Amino acid sequence: MERTMKEYAPTERTTVVRHPERARYQKDVVEQILDKALICHIGFVVEGQPYVIPAIHARRGDRLYLHGSSAGRMLRTLREGVPMCVTVTLLDGLVLARSAFKHSMNYRSVVVLGVATEVTDPAEKRAALKAIVEHVVPGRNEEARSPTESELGATMVLSIPLEEVSAKIRSGPPADDELDYQWPCWAGEIPLRLTALAPVSDPRLHRSVEAPEYVKSYVAKGRV
Repeated sequence: MERTMKEYAPTERTTVVRHPERARYQKDVVEQILDKALICHIGFVVEGQPYVIPAIHARRGDRLYLHGSSAGRMLRTLREGVPMCVTVTLLDGLVLARSAFKHSMNYRSVVVLGVATEVTDPAEKRAALKAIVEHVVPGRNEEARSPTESELGATMVLSIPLEEVSAKIRSGPPADDELDYQWPCWAGEIPLRLTALAPVSDPRLHRSVEAPEYVKSYVAKGRV
């Protein structure tokens, strides 16, 4: 079957080998997972030492953006062209099988491989930083103060192309061996959802300032 531009072409590195039936290469599936995940993990190697660092990300079209201190080792290392791996995971449930061996989790995950480049264009840099804020709390950019030139200078933004990408999804009940279906213990899924609680105001917030609607109604993106 001819592969369309709506899918990422699997490479030797992104082809899912373990449980290939769980693999997803459709762009819309990948984008939905990236857009719902609040945290990503960035893997890279420096002088033979592997590091995996959590970070906040945002997607704009076919590029993923990361930000951090210009003095930080991770971003300074990655902008030099060090190969990197970005992963996100949404945990949807605990899967309890009749056999301990068959216990699992339901999840949606994405792996992005590539090389990052530093964003130096001022307009793209500001747009990327706005996208990161909107990714976490939609509507926040309308109220928050924009970064000053000094703050922009102290912040580095990296861009990673979404080219070598794959997703993996597990859903549904446990998959016990046929003989174990007669084992007399409960089996099934415990669904998990990331849910926002009531907002807590800053103790120094002026009493005349009320929480905006986007705060009152906020529900974390990993909810579904």
